[in-house]
Amino acid sequence: YPNILFDLYGTLVDIRTDEDRPEAWAALARFYSYYGARYTPQALRAAYLAEVDRQTAGRQSLRRDSHEAHPEIELAGVFRALFRAGGIEADQTLAVHAGQFFRVLTTDYLRLYDGVPAMLAALRAKGAKLYLVSNAQAIFTACEMRALGLEGAFDAVYLSSDYGCKKPDLRFFRLPLEEHRLDPARTIMVGNDPVCDAAGAKAAGLAALYVRSNLSPDGPPPDADFVLPEMDIPRMTAILTGQPVSPSRPAGPGR
Repeated sequence: YPNILFDLYGTLVDIRTDEDRPEAWAALARFYSYYGARYTPQALRAAYLAEVDRQTAGRQSLRRDSHEAHPEIELAGVFRALFRAGGIEADQTLAVHAGQFFRVLTTDYLRLYDGVPAMLAALRAKGAKLYLVSNAQAIFTACEMRALGLEGAFDAVYLSSDYGCKKPDLRFFRLPLEEHRLDPARTIMVGNDPVCDAAGAKAAGLAALYVRSNLSPDGPPPDADFVLPEMDIPRMTAILTGQPVSPSRPAGPGR
């Protein structure tokens, strides 16, 4: 497969976030007060959840993983609306900084899975075109990719918050296919979600490599061309570069 679409969180990046942490809301309320928007931590959290619900109204969502942070909307608009509700007309830059501050406060850890840089280098050496197709927030993910050394690692990056739709929506899969004229028969999706990544890719006419990671939802493995029962970047690399895969721990097919 000369064209490879990668999911990010749970596939290349291991992350743990907790948006229910009281001290995070207390710190964010203090941040808002610096600019004149005064909230108690409880009131700010309630206003945030209400604004997220308002902006996502009518949009079907499979799940709301905290590390994805409501990817079907552009979250900077939520943080800007919170300033406005507090009587302050904040610009986009301040809203983005408020959101990024909150992300830092609610993130326990952020790291690459072992072997990711070597895998991406091996795929580049083989001449593969690499695309990131992720259910994620641009205001968080661009910074996190930079922090992890992934900036510039992909030929193109597609983040759901920029487009108002997310995997498994076929419209999202069609973005890289149409913009880069990719042949679906020569393209594979790599991800850790059986519905968003594997089933979505198959519906779009792509091959699918599913890896069960610590961020995968519970349930049986999907109908994918390749199934890794646990995170194993060396075996993923072997599959994607066409190297022999040891038969002792079958990696596929998933059917």
